Amino acid sequence: MGKKVKQKKKVAIATLGCKVNQYETASFQSGFTAKGAELVPFSGEADIYVINTCAVTGKAAAQSRRMIRRALKSNPKARVVVTGCYSQIASKEIFKLSKQPLCIVGNGFKDQLVDIAMAEDCCDLELFMGDISRRKGISPLPVTRFSGRTRAYLKVQDGCDRFCSYCIVPYARGPSRSLPAARVVEQARVLMDQGYKEIVLTGIHIGLYGQDLEPEIDLAFLLEKLLALGGRVRYRISSLESAEITEPLLELIAASDAVMPHLHIPLQSGDDTILQRMNRPYTTSQYRHILEKCAARMPDAAIGVDVLVGFPGETKESFATTRKFLEELPISYLHVFPYSKRPGTVAAEMPDQVQSQEKDRRVAILRQLDHQKRTAFYGRFVGCSRPVLAESSQNRFKLMRGFTDNYIPVYFAAPERIGNEIVEVTITRLVDENVFGRLTQHEEQEG
Repeated sequence: MGKKVKQKKKVAIATLGCKVNQYETASFQSGFTAKGAELVPFSGEADIYVINTCAVTGKAAAQSRRMIRRALKSNPKARVVVTGCYSQIASKEIFKLSKQPLCIVGNGFKDQLVDIAMAEDCCDLELFMGDISRRKGISPLPVTRFSGRTRAYLKVQDGCDRFCSYCIVPYARGPSRSLPAARVVEQARVLMDQGYKEIVLTGIHIGLYGQDLEPEIDLAFLLEKLLALGGRVRYRISSLESAEITEPLLELIAASDAVMPHLHIPLQSGDDTILQRMNRPYTTSQYRHILEKCAARMPDAAIGVDVLVGFPGETKESFATTRKFLEELPISYLHVFPYSKRPGTVAAEMPDQVQSQEKDRRVAILRQLDHQKRTAFYGRFVGCSRPVLAESSQNRFKLMRGFTDNYIPVYFAAPERIGNEIVEVTITRLVDENVFGRLTQHEEQEG
């Protein structure tokens, strides 16, 4: 009799939350593929389901629970593996969801997830956790490919030491830990060899990069190492706290064509009293000073800001202060979030919680301000030519879409073959928040 052919295991992965989770999922995908598994959509039937959860808000936790139930229902015989921040802080809640086999892999054990999921002996209820607050090193999670993406994420740091009063992440991710520079460079080289033209450096608190390494280094040092690799690749930094934008780092970004003129600098509130209640380590005057310095050094740079609206104790007056502060700042766009109670955080127990209706009203006001800031920033570049990473024409305009170096999403007519190429595009018009441009002639001919 012929030898029985071993069936490929089908693996479905759902990812919730941040860029760090997306990077880690890409690592899982690389690992499963290397072991001969077949990646299938989460909506179908699989042998193994992996849910990479999020816990940043109560809503994210509820969504994580929904995805776990969906996996358990899709195939009662499947191995269900739950990882990510929600699994780290709520393992007991997860075990209560089902009596079916379930496996929880904490954030400190993500590098072992593929081996755990592919193990022959199926668990009843298994827990791979450990005390995340005691973790010293970062889990190595190599990536070979990001499916369906032209832009690759590279996780260089994990964890956070700041303990903002609204945030669960330090409890879920543990202390700040950095990937040694040599490992980062090695991963960047793999991504470049795979043909990626843009690498986004990401982490939970990336500005703390290198402070835990021996000898201590920083983000500017890491960027210099990456730039020494050469190649036609560009780097983008995901998010930086204002105090962590050092003079050497700002100088490097401003001087380099390969590091994108784009900074995302969380603010959270423009009122000093609220910032204190949030346990944020700066005042509005310190924040303004840094932002104005960035805008003066890089006048064409995109500068984005996170704002948390309706934090406990935010009065109509303190909200008005925040609004005025944001109006005056030289920023390009806002990410506006309503405050959401997160059990386990200091802010969840604070008095003077803002009613949801009032919260929604304030969010709407700041989203209108975001619209004004974006259109003003985009409008400045009409008639200008910028380098654009062409991504895809799978959009409502059926035009090629990509981001300029300074993070303007632009639509332009171009052949499909220029996807994943950096091309020169002249911005021609702005319709509401939609930016349109034209490919310059020599690039169109070259493809």
